[in-house]
Amino acid sequence: MLISTDDRLSFEKSSPGRRGAVLPKKRLLSQPAADLIPENLQRKRPCLFPELTEPEVVRHFVSLSRKNFSIDTHFYPLGSCTMKYNPKINEWAARLPDFANVHPLQSPETMQGTLEFFYEVEQMLKQISGMDRFTLQPAAGAHGELTGMMLVHAYHKSRGDHKRRKVLVPDSSHGTNPASAALFNYHVIELKSSGRGRVDLDDLDRHLNDETACLMLTNPNTLGLFEEDILEITERVHKKGALLYYDGANLNALLGIARPGDMGFDIVHINLHKTFSTPHGGGGPGSGPVGVKEFLAPFLPAPSIENKSGRYVITEGSGKSIGRVKSFFGNSGMILRAYVYIKTLGLNGLKQASEGAIINANYLKEKLKKYFCIAVEEPCMHEFVLTTRNLKSKGIHAGDVGKRLLDFGIHAPTVHFPLVVEEALMIEPTESESKETLDRFISAMEQIAAEIDSDPDKVLRAPHTMPIKRPDEVQAARKPILSYRDQIRESILKSEGTPLA
Repeated sequence: MLISTDDRLSFEKSSPGRRGAVLPKKRLLSQPAADLIPENLQRKRPCLFPELTEPEVVRHFVSLSRKNFSIDTHFYPLGSCTMKYNPKINEWAARLPDFANVHPLQSPETMQGTLEFFYEVEQMLKQISGMDRFTLQPAAGAHGELTGMMLVHAYHKSRGDHKRRKVLVPDSSHGTNPASAALFNYHVIELKSSGRGRVDLDDLDRHLNDETACLMLTNPNTLGLFEEDILEITERVHKKGALLYYDGANLNALLGIARPGDMGFDIVHINLHKTFSTPHGGGGPGSGPVGVKEFLAPFLPAPSIENKSGRYVITEGSGKSIGRVKSFFGNSGMILRAYVYIKTLGLNGLKQASEGAIINANYLKEKLKKYFCIAVEEPCMHEFVLTTRNLKSKGIHAGDVGKRLLDFGIHAPTVHFPLVVEEALMIEPTESESKETLDRFISAMEQIAAEIDSDPDKVLRAPHTMPIKRPDEVQAARKPILSYRDQIRESILKSEGTPLA
C-alpha cells in the first residue's frame, strides 16, 4: 500500500484539544477499563491518533473515497472478473434484520426463512447449471476449486484408484486452477492452446491416461472463446476414467443459453460474487458454491439443508462426505444477494443478461480492432483480449494503456493476462453498461491510440490526474508498505509542534 500526501495531512491537520465527540465513560463502563483488561495487554502509551473535529474527519474520508474506482462510480471493464453492477435491492434484502441478525448456532426452527433461501438457491443453481446437487459452503471461486479437488480425490480414493495424481489444466486457464490442484498435492500438467485459442485435442490426447484424475476447464475460456469441441473433450476424458471440473468464472456468458452439466462436466463451481452480481471488491467476501452430478453427491461437504414436508432441516452428510470446508453454511449475505438477483430476473431475464454481455463485448471488439490488435480474430462471448505487442517498438506496454485510461475516469482492463497473449488487455464490459458508456470507452481508447502515434510519452507518463502516479511496481510487490506506521510514524514522532497524544 502506498501512502499519499492526503494521508499524511490527516496528522498534519491535527491540533491539540480538537474532538469530534466526547463519550461519557461512566455510561459505557461500570468499572475502570484497567480492571477489565489484563495488565500485559494494556497500552504502555496513548494511541497515535490525530486530533480533529468531526467535519474535518468526514471531509478527509469522503475525499479519499472520491479517489476510489468502483462499479458504482466508474466503468470497470475488468476482464474475467465480471464487475457487473450490484443492484441496490440486493443490498436492501441483505440488511433486513430477519436475515442480517440470524446466528448460525440458532435452532433451525427459529431460522426457517434463512434455510429456505439457502435451499432455493441450490434448486435454482441446479436448474441453471444442469448439476444434481450443490454445496453453498465455499467462500470464493478458488475455495470452490479446492473443494472440487477434494471431491475428485475422494471419488478416486473410494474406488481404490490411487494412481490418479495428475490434473490437466489449459495454458489459458485462471492461475487459481493450477494453484488449487497443486495445493492438494496434484501434479499439474499444462495443455497447449490451438492456433484458435482453444484446447488442442492432440495435446489433450498426449497427456490423457490412466493417471489423470481430472481436467479443469473454463468454458468460455479466458480468451472469451467457446470451446466448440467440448462434447468431444468430455467424451475423451471420461473414456480414460477421469473427471471434468468446470471453472464457473465465465458462466455470465451462458445463463439460460448453455449448461455445464449438459456439456458433460462432473463438478462445477459458480462465482455468485461475479455471475450473480454480488460485490467482490477488496478481496471479499465472495461465494463459490460447488455442484456435482448425482454419483458424486455422497462426497459433498456436510451439513446440507433439506426440505422435509415444508420444514427445512440441517442434515449431516454420508460417511463418504469430505466434511466441512467452511464454518456453518457459507457467506449467507452473498448467497442472499444472489437469491434476490436470480428471483428478480428469472430464467428469461438471466438469458437476456448473458445475451447483453455477449453483444456488448462483440460491439467493443469490432470498434476497438480499428485501433488495437485482437488476440484471436473471431466472434467472442462475454469478453475478449486485445494485445499491444505491436507497440513495443514505441515503448508502450499494456499497462501503459491501462494507466492512461484512469485519466478518463475508466478503470483499467485486466492487463498482461491471460499469459498466452503477449501484452494482453482483457476487456469485459458486462451487460450492465449502456451503449453511451461503451462509446465513451471507445472514444478514450481511440484517443490513447492517437497519442501513442503522436505523443507516446504522454501515455508512458500516465496517469496524470491520480494522487499517486507511477509507483515502483517491483518494490511495491517485494516490499509492500502494509501500515501507515512504516512510512510516517518516525516523521510524526519527530515533527515539531505536532501533538501526538
